[in-house]
This record gives sequence, structure tokens and C-alpha cells, in this order.
Amino acid sequence: MNARQRRGVLFLLTALALSVAVFVAVSSYVSQVESQVGPKVTVYEVSEPVDAYLPLGASNVRAKEVPRRWASPTAVTSLRELEGRRVGFQLAAGTVVTSDMLIPSTDLSPTEREIAINVDSVTGVAGRVRPGDRVDIIAVFADVPGLPKQARVLVRDVRIVSIGGQQTVTVDTESTVGTAKDVVPVTLALEPKNALSVTYAAAFAQEVRLVALPGDVGANRADEIDEFDAEDLGGRAVPEEAR
Repeated sequence: MNARQRRGVLFLLTALALSVAVFVAVSSYVSQVESQVGPKVTVYEVSEPVDAYLPLGASNVRAKEVPRRWASPTAVTSLRELEGRRVGFQLAAGTVVTSDMLIPSTDLSPTEREIAINVDSVTGVAGRVRPGDRVDIIAVFADVPGLPKQARVLVRDVRIVSIGGQQTVTVDTESTVGTAKDVVPVTLALEPKNALSVTYAAAFAQEVRLVALPGDVGANRADEIDEFDAEDLGGRAVPEEAR
């Protein structure tokens, strides 16, 4: 073997040694990364913007694998848990769905109906009510032709089913058009007749307000008044049509 051949063999051996060293280094780095990342878990994110109260399912969510240590403890890991479930606020595309976003499954009695109304920090008792709490619903009628201006108790002792996340809605009034307002949807369990009265008030009353109740409010509330208007202040209530 001449000198030129010996140099070629030496070059090949050097290249082989470098290749082995690079392979070992890369393998070590990958193993180190895998040991830091750990096993992966499947979570679900919305594949497109989802409006509040739209059902979730295979059409608008997709699976995504992430390291378990990076996933939220409340992340939903089964598509079955999402099928038909709803969230109370809008989700942007790519948002990972967690169990605390989902509206609880209904526990209505056969005679109850669910209805959602929007409240703000004032009409919704400043966030102090929670699912399962009981409230009275009071409506303030001020701009309905033919009705005196008055505050009226619509329903007593109503159970709150769920409370959604804050949303921004557009409110049109006589003085302003297109005013943005932050509201929170509150879902209530009501008898059908009461659901109609609350729906009417939500559409036509100047204000619908929740009144939080103590846990031991009791059933005997006969002494509480149901209506209040100008006559209760010593004035005279004048129907709108008489003006």
C-alpha cells in the first residue's frame, strides 16, 4: 500500500469516526430532550372560531399532541367528553378546550326550562353569585307604552344553572348607537310560564336585575312586596299612554 492509499484509508477512518461521534451526540441530545419533555397526551383545540353556546364536536375541534407536562390539568383528553357540549363564551381558533370552559350538563327537573340572560357587574350582583345559588329576578319597566314606570319582582327563588365568561355586545339606545358593553350570560332554571316573563323582560324592560338570597331564605316570604312605583314614594304613577 503506497502513501496515497494510506492517506485515503486514514481519511475514510477519520470520516467514519466523526460520523459516529455526530450520531452519538445527536442521539444523546434527542434522549435528553425526550427525558425533559416526557410522554405526550392528546388534547383538543377548536379548529375554527366558535360562538358562545354552539355545540362542540368533530366538525369544529381537532386533536393535538402535546407533552403531558405542558398540558393544562383541566385539558379535555377525550372527544367523547366534548361531543354536544357547549361553552358560554366565544372561542378563537386554536384554543385548547378545558373542562372548566364547558357548561355543566343539565340537571333540570321535568318541569324546568333553561333560559340565559345577560347581566353586567351591577345587575349580576357583581359576580358574587355562583351556579347552584338562588336569586330573585327583578325587572324595571320604564319605557313600555301603557305601563307605569315600576320595578317588579318577576320570579322568586330561581336556581342559577351556569355562568358564562364575559362577552362584549353592542347596545343601541336613544342617546347612543352601537355602544359596546361587557356582559356575562347567566343561565337560569325556570318553570315555562316564568321563562316567558323573564324573556319578555329581557327584551323590553329597561333593566333586569338579579337579587342574591341567603341560604336559609325559607319558603314564607308573604310579607315581601312584589311591585314598586311612584305611588309608593307618595307620587302618582301616570301610564305612558296618558301623557
